[in-house]
Amino acid sequence: MQTLAHFGDGGPGPWILLLPLVWALLVGVGVGAALLRRTVRHGRRGPGRPAEEADSPVAVLGRRFASGEIDEDEYWRRLSVLDERFGGGRGGAV
Repeated sequence: MQTLAHFGDGGPGPWILLLPLVWALLVGVGVGAALLRRTVRHGRRGPGRPAEEADSPVAVLGRRFASGEIDEDEYWRRLSVLDERFGGGRGGAV
């Protein structure tokens, strides 16, 4: 290794020590681009949550119930109205 870093002995010189930094920069740019692409593709919803599911009336009602904005009776009452109106696919089983 010492002979590679010696410029006077015919080796490549001290610039060879910069080669790992160049590789780290290239890998860092590639990883950064992949993370940015993944973030832009999924948006603020996060992975695994399609837009139509995240903004559906039933999902909004579930979030309101989970956060404590509405109680259980109001949740079930509103859910039954949504099932009648939008056909929630539950088959009437509650």
